[in-house]
Amino acid sequence: MRAEFDETLVTGNEMIDSQHKELIDKINKLLDSCESGNDKLAAVKTLDYLADYTDFHFTAEEKLQEEIEYPGIEEHKKEHENLRQVVADLHEMLVEEEGPTPAFVEQVNRNVIEWLYRHIKGFDRSVAEYKFMRENNGRL
Repeated sequence: MRAEFDETLVTGNEMIDSQHKELIDKINKLLDSCESGNDKLAAVKTLDYLADYTDFHFTAEEKLQEEIEYPGIEEHKKEHENLRQVVADLHEMLVEEEGPTPAFVEQVNRNVIEWLYRHIKGFDRSVAEYKFMRENNGRL
């Protein structure tokens, strides 16, 4: 399964949406590295790159939430921590295995792609809507 950025993932915030597109691209690059044989090193490097971009994105999102005094910031940060842990677990799984196994790819699909879709559609959309309402005197 490849991740796709479609209209259901649009939050309406340009910064968040552009970073989500980039995040999805990095997830797909990880899946591509898994499909191109059993190249463990390529998969580890791609996963590290995904982890770095995830940290960059989460930092930007959390800074935005602080700036707009988003009331759900603590819960949102916990969600981000959950994905960081998932990525760390995937890294451990990849290092311990012979390479990117079908089980590893399944974990990426279930624990990264599905998590991201749910997170964007709920948590991130809520942040974008809150920001918009603050900027427009409470009108959606």
